Amino acid sequence: MGMVVGMLFVGLTLYSGLNIVIGFLIFVSSMDADHANTPYMIAGTAVLALIGLAAGIGLVLVRRSWTRGLGLGLMAGWALWSILSAGICTGLNPALYG
Repeated sequence: MGMVVGMLFVGLTLYSGLNIVIGFLIFVSSMDADHANTPYMIAGTAVLALIGLAAGIGLVLVRRSWTRGLGLGLMAGWALWSILSAGICTGLNPALYG
């Protein structure tokens, strides 16, 4: 149980770091005024969802204590960033798409 909780916080921290880096790169690349930024935002949303949800579910299904905690942490990180940023940091906010 302690391993699962510890790895949950590791997964949460890992997703938070990845979200900051990927989100920053996407926002910088979409600041070009000459082109539409929607493809960059869609790609970023898909990458962050794949990292947070698909990798999280995959790790939970492995059914080892450390992978279960890490997977839950990735999914919790995606959910917390989505809720606390009103979907801006994970690309769920419809206002980002024009």
